[in-house]
Amino acid sequence: MGKEARKGNQHIKGILCILAAAFGFSLMTFFVRLAGDVPTMQKAFFRNAFAAVVAVVMLLGTEEKFKVKKESWKDIFWRCAFGTSGLIANFYAIDRLDIADANMLNKLSPFFAILLSIPILKEVPSKTDVLATVVAFIGALFIIRPSADLTMVPALIGLYGGFGAGTAYVFVRRLGRKGERTPVIVFCFSAFSCIVTAPYLILHFHPMRTEQLLCLVMAGVAASVGQFGITSAYKFAPAREISVFDYTQVIFAALWGFLFFDEIPVPLSIAGYVIIIGTALVRWRMNLREPAA
Repeated sequence: MGKEARKGNQHIKGILCILAAAFGFSLMTFFVRLAGDVPTMQKAFFRNAFAAVVAVVMLLGTEEKFKVKKESWKDIFWRCAFGTSGLIANFYAIDRLDIADANMLNKLSPFFAILLSIPILKEVPSKTDVLATVVAFIGALFIIRPSADLTMVPALIGLYGGFGAGTAYVFVRRLGRKGERTPVIVFCFSAFSCIVTAPYLILHFHPMRTEQLLCLVMAGVAASVGQFGITSAYKFAPAREISVFDYTQVIFAALWGFLFFDEIPVPLSIAGYVIIIGTALVRWRMNLREPAA
């Protein structure tokens, strides 16, 4: 097999993995919603407890076990802090918005990552990235639909979910530069999230029916599929070549919302989806034309 053929094969594997990741994360939001009236903090605890178990099993099979590089601790803390707050905000939004809207607001994370890369990674974004970020936030306004009452609060919290995720990704990238292992980062994040949400769980535990507990377990399983899928995808192909396919998560989420919750996005939300996904698509195409770093 020639070099070009091998590259094309790897590219296809990367796309398939990122589509699997998008499918997994969309199922996570579906099961979080399906769990019903379980408090947001309790949902976050069970979702991360499952991920922590998976990470522990992976680390026990390695020679270094739970060893963390000394220079990684500060970045791990900030990755955990922003990742946990972003996750809780995302789960809060999932319970109060159409799941497609909640997913779309969370998918603003790459644009927040562009902004946060300036002070954290000392990277100067291109004019294209700056323009794309501005246009994406205009699209977000169509989903948030600013108003004088409190109806927009869940959307603003969902927007923070995207900010928290985007900031966490920047710290993950810096940890990657330092050579920190992925299972260590996943374990620290999951354990941190469990510690943060545990006090609420102890003081305000909401008794769950069997089907609710099963939904939260399935949310953890789906999230793990998403996490492994996205990690594998970027091993097969660069993010600049395949990241746009991650936006299919919104399409999957809209499908679950329509089939199971009778949710039909309002025209303004659809306009927001088109603007944000269209912006991501244009940015992706322009990145492909630029020489790889």
